[in-house]
Amino acid sequence: MIMEVLRPDREVIQGFLSLSTATISDALDRFGLRGGCLGILPIVPGAKMAGPAFTVRYVPVGEVKGTVGDYIDDAQPGDVIVLDNHGRTDCTVWGDILTVTAKLKNIAGTVIEGVCRDVPNILKEQYPLFSRGRFMMTGKDRVMVEAVNVMVSIGSVQVKPGDILVGDDSGVVAIPKERALEILKVALEIEEAENSIEDAIRKGLSIKEAREKYRYHSLQTKK
Repeated sequence: MIMEVLRPDREVIQGFLSLSTATISDALDRFGLRGGCLGILPIVPGAKMAGPAFTVRYVPVGEVKGTVGDYIDDAQPGDVIVLDNHGRTDCTVWGDILTVTAKLKNIAGTVIEGVCRDVPNILKEQYPLFSRGRFMMTGKDRVMVEAVNVMVSIGSVQVKPGDILVGDDSGVVAIPKERALEILKVALEIEEAENSIEDAIRKGLSIKEAREKYRYHSLQTKK
């Protein structure tokens, strides 16, 4: 049975989708939180995603071989599928069948602590997928689903079911669901300040003057 996950409000998700991962990371720094998922990069350039985490944890198969799972049937539109394959790069846990299914279900994107395959179809579908890379060998009979909607680790960052994941060309950032509203508020403040700095520079201020005017050096300082 799949555990019911409390999902953030759509307005909160849309707010994060409007921001870059860099801005969100700066906001997390303000709270002393690490959210950047190290080594997790986009497969499709320009693809962006934001949504609550639907998590899946894999383990190596043993004497009794489990399956890679049909978990996606239980994911909801707008979810981000988060697959923790412990950073393995010798076998994949995502390919073209899952890509097509995810697109039809309006899944927001997929993040893999590991690798994917069938990249041509991922590119064709322009599906937002973020991973450690690509490799063609299947995970079937090599790994199996241990648990769904449990705490996982992605790029050395803890991700819980319902946490918000945002991905763009710079990578993936994870936002704890309990702090989402306050982090979004700070991220929007940082975005506004940085836009003002850029505008001031275009109008003739020096970078030093613009940064001082809008307190650039303290925007992400922990408070």
